[in-house]
Amino acid sequence: MTSAPELTRNQTLVLGALSRTDGPLSAYTLLDQLRDQGFRAPLQVYRALEKLLEYGLVHRLESLNSFVACARPHEHAHGVAAFAICDTCGLVDEFSDGVVEDRLRIWAEAQTFKLAKTTIELRGTCAACLAA
Repeated sequence: MTSAPELTRNQTLVLGALSRTDGPLSAYTLLDQLRDQGFRAPLQVYRALEKLLEYGLVHRLESLNSFVACARPHEHAHGVAAFAICDTCGLVDEFSDGVVEDRLRIWAEAQTFKLAKTTIELRGTCAACLAA
């Protein structure tokens, strides 16, 4: 088992901000939230996010151009990151599905396609918003 990476101050602050929020945050929203902690430039946020992505501690939601803390940071053996995103309240639910992951792997192998990253984003309405 690999040990957890040692985070820099900026990485810790960015991860903390993402962990405390209920929804995804853009890099510029993170910058605004972290100005009091010494963040002055977008590059500081982007560098921290780049390393946190590399460590598997955060995910980038492509369709929203924003970031969320990983719900399962210690389970990064899974190769497919899947998210259900509520268009009404902004809730993001991270999940995995072994059947979908297997099907994508089989397809890639049949096509001689080397997967580097797989992110699935489902957009819709969560149960709480449907019930409201």
